[in-house]
Amino acid sequence: MIQTPHLRRVDVALDTRPPAFAFQGVHRHFGAKSVLDDIDLVVPQGQFVAIIGKSGCGKSTLLRLLAGLDQPDGGQITRAAVQPGQSGIRIMFQEPRLLPWARVVDNVAVGLTGLAGRAEAAARAHDLLAKVGLAGRDGEWPSVLSGGQRQRVALARALIGQPSVLALDEPLGALDALTRIEMQQLLSRIWRAQGFTAVLVTHDVAEAVVLADRVIVLDAGRVALDLAIPLPRPRRHGHPDLAGYEQQILAQLFGDEGGSAG
Repeated sequence: MIQTPHLRRVDVALDTRPPAFAFQGVHRHFGAKSVLDDIDLVVPQGQFVAIIGKSGCGKSTLLRLLAGLDQPDGGQITRAAVQPGQSGIRIMFQEPRLLPWARVVDNVAVGLTGLAGRAEAAARAHDLLAKVGLAGRDGEWPSVLSGGQRQRVALARALIGQPSVLALDEPLGALDALTRIEMQQLLSRIWRAQGFTAVLVTHDVAEAVVLADRVIVLDAGRVALDLAIPLPRPRRHGHPDLAGYEQQILAQLFGDEGGSAG
């Protein structure tokens, strides 16, 4: 059973849903360098969490530990049991990592390898492609798609197994500004519709605030700020209600001068 450790937190709204996962005193180091230091973090099921911080602060390491791609040097990571019909934790990277020799529908269906038969996988892939705005593109090759379209395929592939937790390692970082906003809106809609737990690593403060229920700021491998964003959805970039949260995060990242600069 997951137990809730004491958290260093600022204005984190009370959430009574059972935990999706918990980090308890987690350490990770590479040689003499400490990357994560005594991380305590509990994330309720269905919450959207953004992890933000400067380069090298441990964001991607935390995500890899969550996904089971790496192991901690100390502490404990506990994950909730996977419910029937779900596939546990899936991860989406900055690069789409599509198979160039497979058509779009097959790139999505590969996410069900070992979980469903070929016909069921194809049917679910067609359905998800429609949901991510790629209806009618099923038979095309990845090479003819734009960067945003390839990321939509990667998102559909990550979601096809109905993950309980979707880990996102800066998946929108390489997109142009307008495509990035479109993808943020798409991700938010699908998350609201499906109810999975989302953990997004990003360098973009505005992206974190517009998407997340809660923003975790890492600094030197520790949780420096744990900030709830209790604003209604859908949210829009540039809305004045978002500005105060962005300022708090920037102030933590860069000090008062950086926070006031916006």
